[in-house]
Amino acid sequence: MPVYNDSRKYNIRLIFISLIVIIILRLFTLQILSSKYKDLAEDQGMFRKVVYPDRGIVFDRKKNAILQNTNISDLMVTPNKLKGIDTMSLCNILDIDTAQFKKRIIELIIKNGRSRPSIFEPLLSEEKMAKLNESMFKFTPAFYLQDRSVRTFPYNAAANVLGYTAEVDTNFLKKHPDEGYVAGDYAGMTGIERSYEKVLMGQRGIEYWKRDNKNRLTERLEKGIYDTLSIAGQNLYTSLDIELQELGEKLMLNKLGAIVAIDPKTGGILAMVSAPTYNPNYLTGSERRKRFSELFLNPALPLLNRTVSASYSPGSTFKTLQALIGLHEGIIETDTRFSCSGAFYGCGGAKPMRCLDVGTFDLRNAITISDNTYFANVMQRVINNPKYPSLDSALSKWNNYMYGFGLGRKLGVDVPSEKTGNIPTPAYYDKVYGKGKWNFCTFRSISIGQGEVDVTPLQVANEMAYIANKGWYYTPHVVDSMDGGDKYNLLGRFKNKNVPTYIPDSIFEAVHDGMQGVVDRGTGAGAKVKDIAICGKTGTVENYFRGVKQQNHSFFCGFAPRDNPKIAIMCVVENSGRFGGTYAAPIVGLMIEKYLKDSITEKPRLDRIEQLSKLNLMPPRIAIELRKQDSMRHSKDSAYLLAKGFLKIIRDTIGIDEDQIDKDELEKAKKDKPVKKEPFTDSASSKPSAVLPKEKSKPDTKKNKDKSKPVTKKDKHKSKSDKKKNQKKSKPDTKKNKHN
Repeated sequence: MPVYNDSRKYNIRLIFISLIVIIILRLFTLQILSSKYKDLAEDQGMFRKVVYPDRGIVFDRKKNAILQNTNISDLMVTPNKLKGIDTMSLCNILDIDTAQFKKRIIELIIKNGRSRPSIFEPLLSEEKMAKLNESMFKFTPAFYLQDRSVRTFPYNAAANVLGYTAEVDTNFLKKHPDEGYVAGDYAGMTGIERSYEKVLMGQRGIEYWKRDNKNRLTERLEKGIYDTLSIAGQNLYTSLDIELQELGEKLMLNKLGAIVAIDPKTGGILAMVSAPTYNPNYLTGSERRKRFSELFLNPALPLLNRTVSASYSPGSTFKTLQALIGLHEGIIETDTRFSCSGAFYGCGGAKPMRCLDVGTFDLRNAITISDNTYFANVMQRVINNPKYPSLDSALSKWNNYMYGFGLGRKLGVDVPSEKTGNIPTPAYYDKVYGKGKWNFCTFRSISIGQGEVDVTPLQVANEMAYIANKGWYYTPHVVDSMDGGDKYNLLGRFKNKNVPTYIPDSIFEAVHDGMQGVVDRGTGAGAKVKDIAICGKTGTVENYFRGVKQQNHSFFCGFAPRDNPKIAIMCVVENSGRFGGTYAAPIVGLMIEKYLKDSITEKPRLDRIEQLSKLNLMPPRIAIELRKQDSMRHSKDSAYLLAKGFLKIIRDTIGIDEDQIDKDELEKAKKDKPVKKEPFTDSASSKPSAVLPKEKSKPDTKKNKDKSKPVTKKDKHKSKSDKKKNQKKSKPDTKKNKHN
């Protein structure tokens, strides 16, 4: 019996000891090894608050703040804490239904996971903020308000230059994996907001707060000793003149086109106008997504920065560069004369190239009156120059000149989405026509700035800076300096002087003489400004869209004053239907006057500003589409644009990710069935060639002849069956040479 009792006591002791060991091990696991309950306790009693820094302020050349900050809040949610939340009250405040609530939560879980805080409602309006502040205790701990500094634009100008910020999406995070961004962050998407994101963004801070039993924040944990301070972004100082920018935008109202003005001594950009533009404050605040979608769907493409992303044939403005090459190559002198009897016949009588002024001209007068025959002869001599062993080598030499002038390549401006333009090469003509099967007459229209040559407005303005400086330029740029120094060497490349080819000053003086004659007594008289010597050049640019000739672009470029140039400038008014001196020249004249005299005070000049700003030169097709949007403010507008393929064209042209568009609006648009309409090939309309420069080509005369025939009853019943054929016919033959 005692043996049995001893055994029983031993077993009981063993059981108790085992239980104690298990309890101790469990406590050790819970308190030391596992952080689960610690996290729950801390989550209940402590709140980790991200402090977003103020982005850097942007100033113009006169130290006016043109881009600054204001405070607003986002409503954040952590999906795995939603249990017990009064979702109905929240939906009433946010003006959404429960289905939308669930959809948002599911999308956020898919995007960021269940436990990561995500933005449920960005950039709350003042009304929603007031209601949420009263009822926030009902929605914690799942929801909280996150203060955020957002951008504001005091001058409502320079939208395409300054750019905008937006919440980073999954695509952005994939493209920038090592730059410290997390879901919910905002980053610069376009303009200098994008180019200088690294210095503008600053550094996030962290604050730890205590919570009471109702989940309200009470005080800093340990008086803030664990907090990390946020660091504001660096301020930027630009070369922009915001008043000049405002004037340019006013002059380009109801027009498509661009103005670019540069300080030739520094390369600093004084004004960069893309028309149409938009109020940059539209893309801040609680209505940002809705307004972005409206701008994105606008057929006039206000989000496209035409100054760097559109390309045009330069027209007669190109003749100044042809003159420099001819003089430097020694194939002409300033007193070399060529005669025009009505056309250039250097390629035979079967292919004349018309000129407007009959007579015999030397170089200076040829520039002044813009004689086509003169510059066709100049380029023909360059290409057929016997000192080069082949046409290939001669054209390659001509190419090198153009690259040196800043054409056919990116200049490297600090504004995103810059295009290269196009300078045709021997390899291009070999591909199109076959090796050895082309000569000067194949591309003679290039001699007067038409054909395959394309330039951006920025390149033309820089070309004027190069001519003004007599052979050198600084890379165009918007930002001159920044607070705290250039830590990442973002500005270093703008300090290097570019001197591509040594050309004597005497050659530039001859070209200056001709350009001053353009304004004093020639085609650019509309640019005249009292007491200022202006050198300029007009251009009337022919262009085609889908094989159909459009109304001419109006070009003017120049610099002033002649002896000590302080501004180099260009303007293009798309499809204005008039000459370069009609609209572009007076716009440039007013911009020069404003910049050099600081103000415009004479009544006739002020009246001219008002007259030009009220002048509507919107191309017919764009005007028609805009009227449709104004009169049909519902989803069928978007459905129509979808049916015509505009969305893909716009997205590809502007270079904007689809994630930035309001997906709800687009989904709604896609579900609507648009009304059946004829393919969009109205020959009377004028899609700007700058939007889709690759589609510019010489029209097929046979096809256009057919299109010009009146529609008969017999034709009408065939229209449906021939619909697809007509669409194919409207596609231009890109292999054909353009003679604009």
